[in-house]
Amino acid sequence: MTTEPWGLYIHVPWCRVRCPYCAFYVEPDRDAPWEAWVDRTHALVAERRPAFPGDPATIYLGGGTPSRLPPAALQRLLAPLRHPALAELTAEANPEDLTPAWAEAAHAAGIDRVSLGVQTLHPGHARRLGRAHSAVHAAHAAALAATFRSWSLDLMFGLHGQSPGDLEADLDGVLALDPPHVSLYGLTIEPDTGYARGAARGVLTPADDELWRAMYARIVERLAAAGLERYEVSNFARPGHEALHNQGYWSGRPYLGVGPSAHSLWPDGARTVDVADLDRWLHTEPVAEREQPDARQTAIDLLISCVRAARGLDLSWLQARTGQRPSDDAVRRLVRGGLLHDHPNHLRLTDEGFFVVDGVVRALADSLRAVDRGLAPRA
Repeated sequence: MTTEPWGLYIHVPWCRVRCPYCAFYVEPDRDAPWEAWVDRTHALVAERRPAFPGDPATIYLGGGTPSRLPPAALQRLLAPLRHPALAELTAEANPEDLTPAWAEAAHAAGIDRVSLGVQTLHPGHARRLGRAHSAVHAAHAAALAATFRSWSLDLMFGLHGQSPGDLEADLDGVLALDPPHVSLYGLTIEPDTGYARGAARGVLTPADDELWRAMYARIVERLAAAGLERYEVSNFARPGHEALHNQGYWSGRPYLGVGPSAHSLWPDGARTVDVADLDRWLHTEPVAEREQPDARQTAIDLLISCVRAARGLDLSWLQARTGQRPSDDAVRRLVRGGLLHDHPNHLRLTDEGFFVVDGVVRALADSLRAVDRGLAPRA
């Protein structure tokens, strides 16, 4: 069994409303069975923990909307999960939920990092996204978030009808809040969402490729000028404020997911998904899917997760772990095309490569071949 650090992800499946762009599993929080959910979470963590070595290095509360948890439920949830060596405990929050009372309860529960779902400060775009906060809400929430060890802000771009001027105003407003971390989301139309239905009727269109690229480049430029370094294709931070939990995903480390629709990567390489149905998750078998990827699929999964990070992927480690390696010819073509840095044993995106990371990963995955695992250590 691996002794790598691992993260615990807990899916809080409730929201005030479902946002029209969101494809995550969520439920309206009217009459939410908070106590039953906490009990079931504790039971499943206890049941699954023996497969994971020691204690989790990080804990992340995602959703859904963890800030909809009543303070008492939040503290009861986290009390048995915290431990002295925990490196990071993050909770996602909506700006309108981050009140002084909730922040006080979060501090008391051990949360040391908050991720604010701001998305946009433009009133019209916020309304179309289904967001309930205003710029005033966001400013108040940022002030409370700054009382934690670290905090992050989500920003969306490529929105229907968003102009470069709208984006510039969003960037002005976001940087005025002085976040030490920004997570970036280009709008995508996910199946079975309100936006998908709007796109099918022709009443909603995201930014075209040229505008998307220009917006992404401008965001990178503005954030870099503010001291926020890109350490993953969509994540930017000042030194010391990188998301430790998410870096585990981008390093191929195990993680235990608990909650309706939560994914897990087990130390033995297996992947599971909890059932995306709250009632079934509470009362019956919680696991909907389990697979044991073969060596090639494991290598593809690692390419997908690790090449996105600015530090890239060490090929000796990939080879030692999976017995798979992209062909030298494929790597050289990507280097010649200006998408990867020229290094004999390391895959690292160039600035140009970040624009087309999915295509880079696809080319590398298509060229994978079986090789001797060797004895190469992890970088």
